[in-house]
Amino acid sequence: MELWKVKGNTFCIDTGISYIPFYMINERDIILLDTGWAQADRVGLEGIFEENGYQVVGILCSHAHVDHMGNCQYFKEKYQCVVAMSELEALLCSSPVNLKVYYSSQTLAQVKKNLGHMICKADIRIPKDQEKIQIAGVEFRILHTPGHSPAHICVVTPDDVAYLGDTLVSRDVMEPAKLPYEYILKEALKSNDKLLELGCSKYIVAHKGVYDEIKGLVSENRKLHERNAERVLSLIDHSMTREEIMKTAMEKLKISIRSVSRYLTLERMLNTYVEYLHDTGRLDLIMEDGFLKYRVK
Repeated sequence: MELWKVKGNTFCIDTGISYIPFYMINERDIILLDTGWAQADRVGLEGIFEENGYQVVGILCSHAHVDHMGNCQYFKEKYQCVVAMSELEALLCSSPVNLKVYYSSQTLAQVKKNLGHMICKADIRIPKDQEKIQIAGVEFRILHTPGHSPAHICVVTPDDVAYLGDTLVSRDVMEPAKLPYEYILKEALKSNDKLLELGCSKYIVAHKGVYDEIKGLVSENRKLHERNAERVLSLIDHSMTREEIMKTAMEKLKISIRSVSRYLTLERMLNTYVEYLHDTGRLDLIMEDGFLKYRVK
């Protein structure tokens, strides 16, 4: 892992998979913006904290995905720090039953086994109309950007550095990304346009880059999603169930699935575009032969 200064007291850790920013209050105390994967990132992050003598006094989470809050509860217990999240995402992560509302394709037993480490009791819940928050005496601006997740937020540090979480993906990630995930793509695209109002001096994208301006990146992300939507649309050459669309996507896009978890991940990604095509009037949902099917309008 690498550590570097973005601007002022805003720093960033490159985990290899993503960027995790933090704000340095003083030489010891820091506020983390997200916490990474539990298995992949925990040891490396702890090593950086110990090597530099850092004490985590606060965690501000962008959203409740396993690669962003995998260590929230662990760090909360280890450092006795406060955790802040958007109100809805805090509720989702407050119990396995609530988390299953979001990960509905998994059984409760699977949620407990695969995602149980995400369960975290947030100390501060940020309402959807709140635009500022104080943690350990430091004020951060909040921009509510639902779409990638139900209540995703972006965070602006006192250095005028915006952490965009997963609202955008970087140019390096776009090329290999076959079907980037969004919870509700139509809402995500609206949130992407809101980013242009920030006017910050630096922007950190979790996956994975630091930018001086993002107008071009916002446009490229929109084009990426539209291209993918059209690709999925082209797979539906007759009325098809979601399972049939999945099978065709795996064959045509050359996606290899060897585990249940990987299948469920691809299913969530594909549903991003199937639902978007339906929401934008390009697909009809019908009953045929006793099955729900999609057909091109």
